[in-house]
Amino acid sequence: MTLNIRALELDCERECSRIDDFVRNSVVNVFKKKGAVVAVSGGIDSSTTAALCVRALGREHVFALLMPERDSSSESLHYGRRLVQHLGVAFEVVDIAPTLEVMGCYRFRDEAIREIFPEYSQGYKNKLTLTSTGEAGSRFGFFSVVIAGPDGVQKKRRLPVKNYLQILAATNMKQRTRKSLEYFHADRLNYAVAGTPNLLEHDQGFFVRLGDGAADLKPIAHLYKTQVFQMARHLGLPEDLVNRRSTTDTYSLEQTQEEFYFNVPLEKLDLVLFGVNQGHAADAIALETGMPPEEVEWIIKDIRQKRSSTAPLHLQPLTLMPSKAVSSEGCR
Repeated sequence: MTLNIRALELDCERECSRIDDFVRNSVVNVFKKKGAVVAVSGGIDSSTTAALCVRALGREHVFALLMPERDSSSESLHYGRRLVQHLGVAFEVVDIAPTLEVMGCYRFRDEAIREIFPEYSQGYKNKLTLTSTGEAGSRFGFFSVVIAGPDGVQKKRRLPVKNYLQILAATNMKQRTRKSLEYFHADRLNYAVAGTPNLLEHDQGFFVRLGDGAADLKPIAHLYKTQVFQMARHLGLPEDLVNRRSTTDTYSLEQTQEEFYFNVPLEKLDLVLFGVNQGHAADAIALETGMPPEEVEWIIKDIRQKRSSTAPLHLQPLTLMPSKAVSSEGCR
């Protein structure tokens, strides 16, 4: 089998039918709920998840939440509104910036940035970037903070671990605040919460524990990013939304998922991860994809490192002794 984009082609109608059954069974039979809440960001993953829930449950049983904050792009809200109007679902727009302000999200982040750039103040923007350096086989990554002043000039410096962790902890409040609102509306409506990660995000730990990683069901967590685009087109989502560049929409400067976390173009990562999941060796993946062997080896090493370092994100809460009654009776 040659590893190219065709290797990831789906029979989209068949896959939609499988997801229909999964969503209906999860919502109705497992969680005993009447519908699904979906947080809509204006991106391809949440848009496809919402469309799949509409297909499986009916638009009258899907509720969408649009939750911008101070650093969100106005474009994201535009595309989020475009999606919910296209799907015809009930929705609510909630600005979470006041909540984040009270919790100290912006203050804690800015304090950490000012230790690196004392001039950082109102009117400045920021983002984090991941840089890999060194030769293949001995590469390592580190995070830098990038700021831009009112004049648009950017500055970049490597982050000490302490500052990186504080910025990360502060920005994680955004995902956890959104999830709290999702579950409020889910409880209010007697709905389940549908999570929106694709396979790359789920496999590689690109989510916040008890934030965007929390959900009752995850309808597209088995789909590679390339396949999510296929499904979006099959479901008839607006073409300009489908073609929109994927961003994190977490920092005030535009930031792609590649520069923040994956550090490799998503199409390449799809193919290499698919090859790894199919049991192919690095040299076979290089031969089948036409990618340089040293690049493939580095990507595989990075895949395995991310799986290892983010494994705790997937853990259930630990208890000293498991409850036999819950494990044997609870999900019948």
